[in-house]
Parts: sequence; C-alpha cells; structure tokens
Amino acid sequence: MNDNHDETGEAGTPIRTRSRNGGPDVPGARRPAEHVKSATTEAGDVGRLAATVERLRQEALDAQWAADGRALIEMAKGIFVGRLGCGPAEASRQLTKLAKQSGVSVLALAVDVINQAARDRVSEIAEQFLVRADGEPGDPDEAAPAVRLRAAESRALAATDSQAVATALLENALAPLGACGVAIWLVGADSSLTLVGQAGFTEEEASRWRYVPPEVATCARLALHSRDLAVVEALSDAGIPTIGRRQYSDGGRITVPAGTGGRIHGVLEIGWPDRLPPQPPQVLRQLEALAELCAHTLGDQSEEETPRAAPASDLAAVADLADLADHLHDPVLILTPHLDPAGRLSDFRIHHTNSRFVDPAGRPRSLVTGVHFLEAYPAAAESSGLFSKLERVYATGEPCQAPRTTLTAYVDEVPLTSVADISISRHGTCLLLIWKVEDETARLASLLQHAQRLGRVGGFEENVRTGDITWNSQLFSLFGLPETAEPVPLQELTGHAHPHDVNSIGRFLRMLLYRLHESSVDFRLRRPDGITRHIRIVAEPVLDDQGRLYSVRGACQDVSAQHWTEVALAATRDQLASTEAESADRTRLALQLQQAIMPPAPAPLEVPGIRIAVRYRPAESQSLVGGDWYDAFVLPDKKILISVGDVAGHGIQAATGMVVLRNALRGLAVTGAGPAQLLSWLNTVTYHLTSHLTATAVCGIYDPDTRCLRWARAGHLPPVLVRGAEARAFPLASGALLGAMPDVQYGEEEVQLEREDILLMYTDGLVERRDASVTESLAQLLAVASRPAGSLEKRLDNLLTYSSSDTDDDTCLIGVRVH
Repeated sequence: MNDNHDETGEAGTPIRTRSRNGGPDVPGARRPAEHVKSATTEAGDVGRLAATVERLRQEALDAQWAADGRALIEMAKGIFVGRLGCGPAEASRQLTKLAKQSGVSVLALAVDVINQAARDRVSEIAEQFLVRADGEPGDPDEAAPAVRLRAAESRALAATDSQAVATALLENALAPLGACGVAIWLVGADSSLTLVGQAGFTEEEASRWRYVPPEVATCARLALHSRDLAVVEALSDAGIPTIGRRQYSDGGRITVPAGTGGRIHGVLEIGWPDRLPPQPPQVLRQLEALAELCAHTLGDQSEEETPRAAPASDLAAVADLADLADHLHDPVLILTPHLDPAGRLSDFRIHHTNSRFVDPAGRPRSLVTGVHFLEAYPAAAESSGLFSKLERVYATGEPCQAPRTTLTAYVDEVPLTSVADISISRHGTCLLLIWKVEDETARLASLLQHAQRLGRVGGFEENVRTGDITWNSQLFSLFGLPETAEPVPLQELTGHAHPHDVNSIGRFLRMLLYRLHESSVDFRLRRPDGITRHIRIVAEPVLDDQGRLYSVRGACQDVSAQHWTEVALAATRDQLASTEAESADRTRLALQLQQAIMPPAPAPLEVPGIRIAVRYRPAESQSLVGGDWYDAFVLPDKKILISVGDVAGHGIQAATGMVVLRNALRGLAVTGAGPAQLLSWLNTVTYHLTSHLTATAVCGIYDPDTRCLRWARAGHLPPVLVRGAEARAFPLASGALLGAMPDVQYGEEEVQLEREDILLMYTDGLVERRDASVTESLAQLLAVASRPAGSLEKRLDNLLTYSSSDTDDDTCLIGVRVH
C-alpha cells in the first residue's frame, strides 16, 4: 500500500496528505514512506489479520487527514472569494495557480493564506516557527506546526463535545510533539475540577478522575492557582497526584489555563511519557493557543455541565463538615445538591467520603467520590426509597433515621444488595449521610438473641470434670434468679422441681450422664418467687477423643403457655364433643318427627271426583331438617282441604313449629270457614302461641260437586294449573306471611276447574335458586309441568327430577287431578 495518495478539490487540484505521527504532509517533507508489511509468510493467519488491521487503521487516518486538508483548503477558498469577489471555481483556480508559482503544495499555501487573513495566536506561532533567530527564513518543514494547529482548530470546531476535542488535539497537534495524553478539565463554581474530555489515558483512569474536589491539589490546579502555564518536569519528583500517574510515573506534565475574556473556564493538561526536557517558546505558545481553542468549547458547555454550587459562604462549612466526617467511626458521605438550569433539585453529588466508607459494590472511594448519587446508586430512586428521603431532608431540614434500609448497587449490570442503618441530616446546603452496613455475624447473634427471647429459650453448658457451668441471661430469667446467682447443676435439678416430677428428671439424667444419649424431659419448675412454670429441657453429652463424657450442653424452654393451651384445648374438645352429640340427638329427633308426620311418598288419596298424590323430598343434609309440610283430607261437609306450608329455619324448632301449624290448620278447618279466614286464624296462632315463628302457606278448599276451588295464600308461591298442554300460575292474591303481624286480612280467589285439570301446590324448595330470580325459576317450573306424563305420580316425579333448585332445602309437592 502506498502511504501517499492524492485527492481532488473543486478545481481538480491534487491535495497530497499523509500520516506523520498524526500530522498532514507539508512541502519539502523528507521522510521514508510507511508501508504495511505482509506477515503472511511469517506468522500465518495471525500475521494476515495484523496486516489487515494495520492497513485499515492507516486508511482511516489518511481519510481523516484528507478531510482536515480539504477543510483548510475550503477555508482559504472562502478568503479568496471575499477578497477577489469571484466565485468558488475561480478561487480554486487562483489557489492552484499560486501554489504552482510558489513551488509549494496547495495545503501549505492554504494555511499561509489563513494565517495572513486571521492574524491570531496561531498566525503568530507560525511566524515564530518560520523565522529563525537570525531573521532568515527557515526550512519549509518548519511550517508543519502551523498546519497541525489549523487542522486541530478545524476538527475542534467541528467536534460535538470536549471528548472529541481532546481526541482531535492529541492526534493533530500534540502527538507530533511527543505527548502521550491530554485531559480537559472543567472548573466548577466551587473550584472543583470535572474531567470532561481525555485522550491517551485508560477508561479506568478516566473514571477514577472524573471529579476532583476543591481541596485536592493536582497538576491542573497549579495552572488554576497561578492563572498561567505550569510545567512539571517529572511526576515522580513533584509528588503531585493527577490522571495517568500510574501509567507514566516518571512522565512530565504541562498545564495551561483555558479561558476567554479574563474568565478561566477550565484547564488543558498535556502529558509526556518520560521526563520533560525544556521546551522552546514556540511550543509553549502553541500549547497556549490550543488551550485558548479549548476555552471556547468549555465556555459553551460550562452552564450545562457545571452543577449549581452552594453560595461561597457555605464552601467553608462544607470543608469543615468533611473534616468532621473524617473523624467519625461510621461510614459517611457528604452530598451537595445538583440543581437543574431552573434551580430545581435534580440529584446530589457525592462531594466527600470518609476513610470508613464501604461501598456495597466493593468499589474504592475514588470511584464513588465526585459521582452523582443516582449514577452510583440508581436503585435508590426505586425500591429502597432512599433518594426520596434525601429530598425530604434537603427540603425540610428534619433529620431522618431509616434502619435496615436496602442498598443496591450495579456492577456490570449485576445487582449487589446489602442492608444498612441510614441516618440523614442537613448542614447548610449539603447533606450528611451515615450508613452502617449490617455485619453478618452481629446480625446472626442479634437474631439468635431475639429468637431465644421470643421462644423463651435459655442455653447452658456444664463441664462435668471441672464443675464449671455457663448460663445465658435468658436461662436465669426462666429460673427466676438474678444473673449474679450461681447456676443450678444438673444433679441438683430435682431440688427445684415439683415432687411428682422427680422420677422423670432421674430418668432424664441417667439417659444423659450414664448412657450418654441425648435426652429431654418436661417438669414443673418451682421458682424462688413461688411461681410454678412448666419447663422442657433438652440436652446432649459432649465426649472427648476417647469417648468419655466431657460436658453437657442443652437448652431449656418455658412451655407453660403451651401446656395451658393444651389443657384448654382438651377441655374445648370435650365440650365440643358433648355439643356435637347433643346436636346430633336433636337433629335425629327432628328428622324422626318429620318423617313420622310426612313420609316421603304416601299412598295416593282417592276421593270422589279427584285423585291426590304427594311427594316430599327432605334436605340432603340431616342438619338442615326443615319445616315444610303438606296436608290433604276430607272435611265434614265433603269438601277437601289441600294445603302446603313452610316454616322459616331448620332444626328441631322448625320441625315442632311445623307440627303446631299443620295441626292447628286441621282443627280450624272443621269449622267450615273459607281459606282466607283459616289463614287469618292461623296467623293469630303463629303470632301469639309460638316463639318468634314465621311461616308461609297456601290453603285451598275444593268442592267435588261444582269443581270449584277457593284458595288463599300467606306469602307463599301461587298454585299452578295444568290444562291440556299448557301450564300457568294462579294470579297472586294478597296476603302477608304468617306470624309477621298480629292482625292480617287475606284475599281469597275462586277458580273453576275442568275434567283432567291438574292442580299443583309446592314449597319454595322446588324452584328456589341462588343465581336466578323467582320469576325465572317459576317459568322453568311451568315448562317442565306442561310436558306430557303418563300418570299424576309420573308428573310429580318429573318435577322433582328436573327441578332447578340448588339451595339443598326440603320440598313438598301436591298434585290434584280432576276426574
């Protein structure tokens, strides 16, 4: 690959560029061309890969320098257009023509034109290099610094941030001078230094030096204090800390203040790998020009990157607070507020950490100091709520204590979590954050103490050879003894126990001390204060290397509460068993009473003109014995009484209430009164002669001679008439349920029946559903009732089979067929 290549400008003028330690080509330059040597035959695949990488790197450098050269030539063309009043094409031809006449390259002539037009610091430096001490023109090669400065200026102006500026300065202007690194520092309002751009140093070094507090002396601060260029010939001799000291311990440094209009915005720091020899004035002036170039970039971004600092009166207080933190024995962070352009709090900067500080992620203090708090601990804004506590303390000034706060730090996107006790207080405009990470050993010891306290457990160990006994404080409390008292030996334990438990303790000791097996025993401890406690002791023998008993260790637990709970539980079980037996007897009695009065399927009742069939379905659970009843019998006047009813509730009271109402209705019916009058009398019986009983009922009197049915209802569902293939419910007659009020008048209706009509009376257990209204359930009943059936009994069985009820209630159903 040829190191030199030509590119064409607007007028076809060749622009020759080449890489020369990061600098463009100049006229008369005499240096051997750089070629990428193929290592294919020497190192195989590795050599070919290395050659390819070097070739691509060289091409990228050449392309960059070609772009820099084009930018300078275009700038010179612009100057020609302004002075000659011609177009761009004519300006390009004039530049090419003058370069040929002068015997120099187009690039060198373009730089000379720019210097003459600008008359700035770069132009002055170019003249110093071009003129020797005796006043005679120098070698054309001496124009290289001016070209490099103009190229660096062009790239710096096109850069988007200070990092790009640092890279451009090192590659274009500083590397040819032998420099190995460059750092651009931004000066804060409190004289702190923030690294905003660097080139030539490692990322680890950049992260360690991203922020320098005001009180730390560095090489950059030398230029800041003197407001002039400062030279450090060797870092090893000066002993001043700075970025890259680990890489270049014997290197030299030059720091130049970067400012405009008398205001210093930052510091430009240039590093050399070895001891720095004295530099000529031209080089120093070149570095000052580069610093002035950086100042324009720093001035544009200083408002954005510099946090709003505390007032000057508070800076001394912050320094005093840092000194105080260094003398504390707990880990401490000093946080200063970081405000947005509108003056609102957006974050805190970790201004200082004391020597006791331990980062949860294991990072050194230098990597945490100077970083924004949410940058170092982003999880503080979410799960732990620590940042909200910082905001509240900063706003109100009220201290905050937050024990056992979770701290999460991310290392390579892996969360590392620890628990700490947090204390936050405000001092002036900054916060003092003290966090004490919980020690695992202390935490487990505290956990064990709390467990012993909550479980009322005490531990002991007794050396059987020396007689030394060790008790913890909880065991003294269990025995009712002061901690200054002598512990009780195991052999004397029977003297502190209830006499009835002496034998149990003897068996425990024999198993433990002679058979050398783990053993336990429960006994009643008689304490000196007269209180008797139920104690459970568990112990194990500790043997020496020859298998002989050396000591006994164990634990005692106060199980008094458990003992009395077991006693109370046993009494409750006995009482519950007695109650369950009594309830079963009552349920069995109610069921027997119900089945005696109303068998599930009595024989059909045959009377002249009609046929009556009855079905009774008891509840599935015996505990739900209800109060449903049915009745049908012939009255003295040959008319037939048909009734169904339902007493509210379940159990023996409902069953006995059902018997009372059913028999009362029978007795009242022999008077010959109509259905409405019978229900009115039955309501009086229910209200006055029963104990808080309520019920529903429907009562009908059928005359076989006229086929006329008179009926009335007391809060009950209406009867259903099936005529042919149609089933319909009777219109509702007025009537409140039985037992609700003392005096109730019931309405009475009359229905003319025909041959083969079927009358159905039922209780709500046939239709009631939890998820449907009564209207919907009644419509389903009518649909089932209208289906054809071979006999009356078959029709009733179908109604029970296809019933939509889901309440597990008992059901009565009467069917009457007219002949």
